[in-house]
Amino acid sequence: MCLTTRLLRAIILALMDETRPTVPAVAIPDDVEALQQLVRELHEALHRKQRENEQLQHRLQQPLKARFGPRADRLDPHQLVLFATEIIEKASEPAPAEDAQGKSRSKRNGHGRRKLPADLPRKQVVRDLSEEEKRCPCCGNVRVQIGQETSEQLEFEPAKLYVIEHIRPTYVCRQCEEKAAESGPQITTASKPLQPIEKGLAGPGLLAQVITSKFGDHLPLYRQEDIFGRSGHSIPRSTTCGWMASCAALVRPLVEWMKALVLQSKVIGTDDTPVPVLDPKRGKTRTGRLWAYLGDRDYPYTVFDYTPTRSRDGPTNFFGAYAGYIQADAYGGYDHLFKPKGDGTPVPTEVGCWAHARRKFVDSQDVDPLRAHTAVAMIRLLYDVENEARGMDSEARLALRREKSVPRLEQIKAWFEAQKVEVLPKSPMGQAMDYCLFNWAALLRYTSDGDLSIDNNATENALRPIALGRRNWLFAGSDAGGRTGATLMSLVGSCKRHGLDPFAYLRDVLTRLPATPTNDLDQFLPDRWKAQHPGLSARVTPAPTD
Repeated sequence: MCLTTRLLRAIILALMDETRPTVPAVAIPDDVEALQQLVRELHEALHRKQRENEQLQHRLQQPLKARFGPRADRLDPHQLVLFATEIIEKASEPAPAEDAQGKSRSKRNGHGRRKLPADLPRKQVVRDLSEEEKRCPCCGNVRVQIGQETSEQLEFEPAKLYVIEHIRPTYVCRQCEEKAAESGPQITTASKPLQPIEKGLAGPGLLAQVITSKFGDHLPLYRQEDIFGRSGHSIPRSTTCGWMASCAALVRPLVEWMKALVLQSKVIGTDDTPVPVLDPKRGKTRTGRLWAYLGDRDYPYTVFDYTPTRSRDGPTNFFGAYAGYIQADAYGGYDHLFKPKGDGTPVPTEVGCWAHARRKFVDSQDVDPLRAHTAVAMIRLLYDVENEARGMDSEARLALRREKSVPRLEQIKAWFEAQKVEVLPKSPMGQAMDYCLFNWAALLRYTSDGDLSIDNNATENALRPIALGRRNWLFAGSDAGGRTGATLMSLVGSCKRHGLDPFAYLRDVLTRLPATPTNDLDQFLPDRWKAQHPGLSARVTPAPTD
């Protein structure tokens, strides 16, 4: 090491020694009692700092997990140790050969190429031998065909734009034409069918494609502009944006009818998600809310609503005088709906969500792993009962829950109350237990009716496409744009719920709806439209609803 380097190093070390904070000297008392008190104070200070560090680490881990961690809350293998006895007993039981409906459980499909659907259009290409290749190399005679080999290859043709010319002949009466000076010529022209957008350029198929691409496939309008440009004609995004507003105005009576039917459901699931909304006055975006409302099996429709804020006015205006079951998380904006009214008017009944409760314990597993894993494993046992009840009718499901779930819920509550005194109220574990105990009546309610679900995952699944689309189209242009999106997403979301092809459904609706009276909208409800068009379903599995 050269002299200059050593000199610089000595200077840096000297500066570091000068800037290093000094620890004040602590006077050690000679008295034993005073010394013990000092140790206790230092011990409490140490524990206080440790708790602060744990809380800070928990706050830091939440955004990191949301950004880089897994999306699903999976069961940790270490949780199995906590319930080893019960798991071993279950494993020793013989597996049933049939499910609750008496059907044999089919084996899971293996890997390999799936067969192509038989109803796909097919184009045969014959690859025959040449005349020279048909001759036998031994005798020179022409060989005779005795069979053939067939192989399939999947091909694709990109979408294309085409122009429809509406030609309407005009007719005139020649005999009356001579009397034109008196009564005028008798001229008539063939009528033009009603269009989704009066005097609009886009046909129903093009409008259906734009809606499906944006709200079903999450393609923003500017990307669709490039796609249409490759097909022969570029359509400005300002034009397609106007098309979306016009289509939403056309189908709004249908969506309002779907909303009225959803409000007749015995149980409605609801949840919300933030949506950035452009605010020209502020020069940046603000946060609006999209609310999802899921009807039950008798009214299987998914309706979205947009509000500029997350105030309680959104759920209040939607539910109105509804008095059934409402399943949601513990957001305070719903609380006023469940409070009794002075005039004796019936109010809705709150149903809790165990998925939300479980998630809070998963989030606290880094701070308090033993209690977190124990809580998650106990909640897992509740879901085991739901898996066993799958396929049962309402009465059988309710009986199974009362037999197995209710005793386990009593054990869970007793464990929460016993452990709560040992954790800090503001710690992640303390807040998770407080959430469960404060909302215990709502979390227990699913065991009182077989038609209720243990969680609100179906509604969360309906909101997931919005979270995915939000990363692509980034923001809504205005509050009016948010309401337009909510209206069109109601149709697309209901199509996905029934496994329908949104394009085929929307093209038919936009074609026939302009000439359909308002009192004849039932034919366009997704479930009834599916029954009328069994061959136009999408090749996807319908979205789960329970």
